[in-house]
Amino acid sequence: MMKRLLVLLAVLALVAAACGGESETDDTTEPTETTAAATETTAATGGGDVGQAGEGGTLAAVQARGTLICGVNNGVPGFGFVDDTGTFSGFDVDYCRAIAAAVLGDSEAVEFRVVEAADRGTVIQTGEVDVLIRNTTYTQSRDAQWGGDFGVTTFYDGQGFMGLQSAGVTADSGPEVWDGAVVCTIQGTTSELNATNLAQVSGVTIDLVTYADADGYMNALQSGQCDIATTDKSQLASRKATASPAEFSEDLIIPGFTFSKEPLGPVYQANDSQWGDVVNWTVFATLIAEEKGITSATLADYLSSNPDDTEAARLFGAAEDQLQGDMGLDPLAFANVITQVGSYAEIYERNLGPDTPFNLPRGLNELWSNGGLLYPPPAR
Repeated sequence: MMKRLLVLLAVLALVAAACGGESETDDTTEPTETTAAATETTAATGGGDVGQAGEGGTLAAVQARGTLICGVNNGVPGFGFVDDTGTFSGFDVDYCRAIAAAVLGDSEAVEFRVVEAADRGTVIQTGEVDVLIRNTTYTQSRDAQWGGDFGVTTFYDGQGFMGLQSAGVTADSGPEVWDGAVVCTIQGTTSELNATNLAQVSGVTIDLVTYADADGYMNALQSGQCDIATTDKSQLASRKATASPAEFSEDLIIPGFTFSKEPLGPVYQANDSQWGDVVNWTVFATLIAEEKGITSATLADYLSSNPDDTEAARLFGAAEDQLQGDMGLDPLAFANVITQVGSYAEIYERNLGPDTPFNLPRGLNELWSNGGLLYPPPAR
């Protein structure tokens, strides 16, 4: 009982610290020196021992360094974006922060590395990042060729397309509007192959043009250099919501048609099961917290009010039989995740929910109990 009381007091202290400081996703927060430096692309780092796990694995390397190196996007608002002050925000960015909170006890101990889509396999193979969380689809070819392992899916997506209502694209449009069109997408992504396959099976002829990033296809669409943009529907929704001028944004339409499976999640170097466990259970902790209705502000109250919830007590460090120590983590590792970053619901709502410009329905990204695909294993 005494140990449980001490742990509960520690969790209360965590909640107080999290509530007393500024939010880690506050866009007005001045960037740290590390964050400001992180606007350089990973491809320019030239390798070395920057993200190499070395002896002891990635966990030991991150703990020794005191900073998590996380590969992210910087051009998809809502998922991975950097503003004019150098501050990173987004759903994927918050999962970088969650891993830092679990491993280092500090969600701000992250060096964000901007990674272009075509360079994702390279940074995994060379170990230039500890983890890549950048709108990356889990596929067989990537699993076999990138020299990395994929973690648990954090966002279930699918490929769609976007065009102009003024050019005849409607909410009910399908691949028939692609016939004879210039279709643009991002180089080095699954979207290229999916677009080619769709054209073949639909019997339409397209001119497929690729760009290095989302800015490329948006500029081409706006200037009339392409007729259709295609990629993950979440990214299309992000770009439509933030497009300017307003007349252009209002003319854009994303039909309901979806033609691929795109399970998105973290990627890390292969054959490092300890690090994989840490990454995956960080995600699972956010899901289990949502299952139990726990938020960043209510964790301590939940633990004290629900003494018979042994799963929560173990996972959040309020029980003697907690398993975080066996993973190489502090007993309060996942309590830090929740108090500093939040549950899955908080992360989703903060970045993609109805109070954001994107207002993305959760759909498949609901918990299993709400008809979605998110089903964390038990913490026992």
